[in-house]
Amino acid sequence: MKASQFFISTLKEAPVDAEIASHKLMIRAGMIKKLGAGIYNYMPMGLRVIKKVEAIVREEMNRAGAIELSMPVVQPAELWQETARFEKMGPELLRIQDRHGRDFVIQPTSEEVITDIARQELKSYKQLPKNFYQIQTKFRDERRPRFGLMRGREFVMKDAYSFDKNIKDAQVSYQNMAQAYRRIFDRFGLRYRAVSADSGAIGGDLSEEFQVIAATGEDAIVFCAKSDYAANMEKAQSLAPQGPRAQARESLQKVLTPNVQTCEQVSDFLKKPLSQTVKSLVWVLEPEEAASQENSKMGAQAVLPQLILILLRGDHELNEVKLGKVPGMSGTLRLAHSEEIQAAFSCVPGFLGPVGLDVHQKGIRLLVDREVIVLSDWVCGANEQDHHLSGVNWQRDLPSPSEEQIFDLRCVLAGDLSPDGKGELSIERGIEVGHIFYLGTKYSKAMNATFLDENGKPQAMEMGCYGIGITRLPAAAIEQNHDERGIIWPDAIAPFVLVICPIGADRSQAVKDKAQEIYDLALAKGWDVILDDRGERPGVMFADWELIGVPHRLVIGERGLKDGMLEYQHRRDPTATQVSVQEVIAHLSKLLDA
Repeated sequence: MKASQFFISTLKEAPVDAEIASHKLMIRAGMIKKLGAGIYNYMPMGLRVIKKVEAIVREEMNRAGAIELSMPVVQPAELWQETARFEKMGPELLRIQDRHGRDFVIQPTSEEVITDIARQELKSYKQLPKNFYQIQTKFRDERRPRFGLMRGREFVMKDAYSFDKNIKDAQVSYQNMAQAYRRIFDRFGLRYRAVSADSGAIGGDLSEEFQVIAATGEDAIVFCAKSDYAANMEKAQSLAPQGPRAQARESLQKVLTPNVQTCEQVSDFLKKPLSQTVKSLVWVLEPEEAASQENSKMGAQAVLPQLILILLRGDHELNEVKLGKVPGMSGTLRLAHSEEIQAAFSCVPGFLGPVGLDVHQKGIRLLVDREVIVLSDWVCGANEQDHHLSGVNWQRDLPSPSEEQIFDLRCVLAGDLSPDGKGELSIERGIEVGHIFYLGTKYSKAMNATFLDENGKPQAMEMGCYGIGITRLPAAAIEQNHDERGIIWPDAIAPFVLVICPIGADRSQAVKDKAQEIYDLALAKGWDVILDDRGERPGVMFADWELIGVPHRLVIGERGLKDGMLEYQHRRDPTATQVSVQEVIAHLSKLLDA
């Protein structure tokens, strides 16, 4: 490709609404152009990157035995109503109607449609296993789209779906995809981690996220450097606290703590470690609407919202995903309002505590984080404004909780022991670019997607789903690979791998001829090369390609050419390397053919 025949449109400054590096640099490098909130045109330079990402994904999916198809962006609501996701998915699901008033959705994902295909086409165990995938546009109506392609509303995604006859085979399909994803992300040339994850709204039991490591990542990744343990913050665990609990040394005392409400304030006021304080969090479980309606139809008393008192160490934070996994949490969880807390406890928030509180009589469910169980001589609220209790101990001052009340409810901290006991946990930031799930029969049962087994009996298909954010991945790559001059692309997904920059070609026929000669040789070698024949000044030319992030640059100048030398520089190199004209193709071959 010659630059004069391509479209290059760079900017010196990023728009004011661009907040993170990838958003700023993709716009400045002319890779994307905003059309609306969270909606972008993929310009020629950016589209080349996206197509390279797609090509790698497609090659590895085909290699893994998956079969490509394409499902519509606009999907009938009836399919989504079969799984109840039409109602449950919330405002992120864009719902529309056609001229006849029929409901449709703009797909954010395609479990329903692929399951509909499977129930029509896969009738026998002899047709299984099957794995279908697509690379298709998706739309999620984000409340606050931001960060360019990192959290847009319209995006391109690779989503795959496996169908198996039993759990064992489904797990084989899952592992097949897990290995394919590792090959894909290895080929991208990015630093990433595969971490155990929560399945969220998709559902299912077995789940892994693929996270590109970047300081600006929205997700916290927890890992142990001395073992293979890795998980996202939502699912991460530490080693369970080791008993026995220390013996009580302090007597129970009520302490005046005027206007001291938070655990941090209490710790400073009483000169106690924050880890010796216990905070009382009050949440509300709103019953599922459908369950309440069913109770009403049956004439039973409607299920009322339930208050939940959670005890957590003062230096720990509640993990809301873990809370939602506690048995009996079927419904919607939210923080209690101040009025609800005062009505239930006759105390303002900030001074609550479990001592002397008959939760059973008040109809309040008590949940205790397992780290609180091993504490002795701890501090908590006294259920009286401006007062706290010091020297609190289990059994002596309040009943020890039952096993049904003790759970792992907290977010882990750096330095906690890994759950496998092999070292300490570390935390770094990551950007989720891939996610794989074992779904089980969540969708096949809801949509009656069955096959006939070896005995001629109908069985629900076991499913898995596997996604990669095609358009998010370039943004993640930039967050990991950039400097003050611009983007630094890995070779595999760079818009061009090599740029040839002739200096003064309009004044020197020798420079022009040599640039054309090397360009022709590079094309013959199969390299993705661009020749900058725009006639720009060296400073402008270099600034453009450093901003765009082409990893390899070859400069041809009249003075160097007279000495038989050219300048090679990798985008990460601080200075250029002199290479002889005779050896330049061999030099580039060592770098590019690898």
